[in-house]
Amino acid sequence: MNQKPIIPSIIMLITPFLIIGIMIVSILYGTKEISIQTIWQTLSDFDPSNPDHQIIVTSRIPRAIAVIFVGGFSAVAGAIMQGITRNYLASPSLMGVNDGSAFLITLAIILAPGLPPYQMIIISIFGSALGAGLVFGFGSAIKNGLSPVRLAIIGTVIGTFLSSVASAIAMYFQISQTVAAWYNTKIHMIDTQMLLLSIPFGVVGIILALFCARGITITSLGEDIATGLGQKTKLIRYLSMFSVVLLTGTSVALVGKIAFVGLVIPHIVRFLVGVDYRYIIPCSLLIGALFLSLCDLVARFINYPFETPIGVVTAFIGIPFFLYLIRSRGGGKHA
Repeated sequence: MNQKPIIPSIIMLITPFLIIGIMIVSILYGTKEISIQTIWQTLSDFDPSNPDHQIIVTSRIPRAIAVIFVGGFSAVAGAIMQGITRNYLASPSLMGVNDGSAFLITLAIILAPGLPPYQMIIISIFGSALGAGLVFGFGSAIKNGLSPVRLAIIGTVIGTFLSSVASAIAMYFQISQTVAAWYNTKIHMIDTQMLLLSIPFGVVGIILALFCARGITITSLGEDIATGLGQKTKLIRYLSMFSVVLLTGTSVALVGKIAFVGLVIPHIVRFLVGVDYRYIIPCSLLIGALFLSLCDLVARFINYPFETPIGVVTAFIGIPFFLYLIRSRGGGKHA
């Protein structure tokens, strides 16, 4: 299976230290620079009346933790989608999964304002399932609709449709500014309670992904080979997609839509570690977390003291990568 166990071990050993280093830098520097001593004082003897302590606890630490989780969750979701569909263009942002979450969140804000965070997470997860179901349903109904490029086009069309409908509804009910946070990412305004509630959902998604890892590897080799090896392909696909909707729904509920992480990172990881998903999933989790943490730093300092939307940074990397994949791989499925 083209396994390279040494490289995954190196990645899993080194990457956590890099993530911690970036997290420390993220907490230290911002519009207001904060010393390492202040951070230590905040953690050891929190003073609610100290504005620096409040900034650290309510803004910078939640933000640093959120980008780690969202980056890892998005990368794993993209890796799973590429594996079970054998589609090198599959990712939550291109297959309507993100848009489905944001669409149902919009309806929830209108129909049931003031819902507690855990209910918003559940609604977002159902939205992910809605988006994925629509895209793969239409893809299955159209001739060659499940080919990589056609499925990406279907995903883009349905995603745009859901976004447009949500925007129109939001404008009608005059909540456009509230909804915009989920469509343009709200990485700078993390809800601490939402963050704490999101982690268990995401952890379940990761555990499920790891449980399915061997099955995803076999499924990615092709339907005939998987069946011949006794693989229960339908069960693996259902469990894997449940993991995807958990991870994506949690991410969108927490920070809104962030594109291209789930597209780019799995390809990089697959190049480094091979095609065995027992390595791809944990390495995608770590490298995705590292990638989005770096993007967050770039977004904060590229136009300092003004903050650039993190989606601009991920798109700057993701769009050329997307075009490269189409040019180099054409319409075929990955092996």
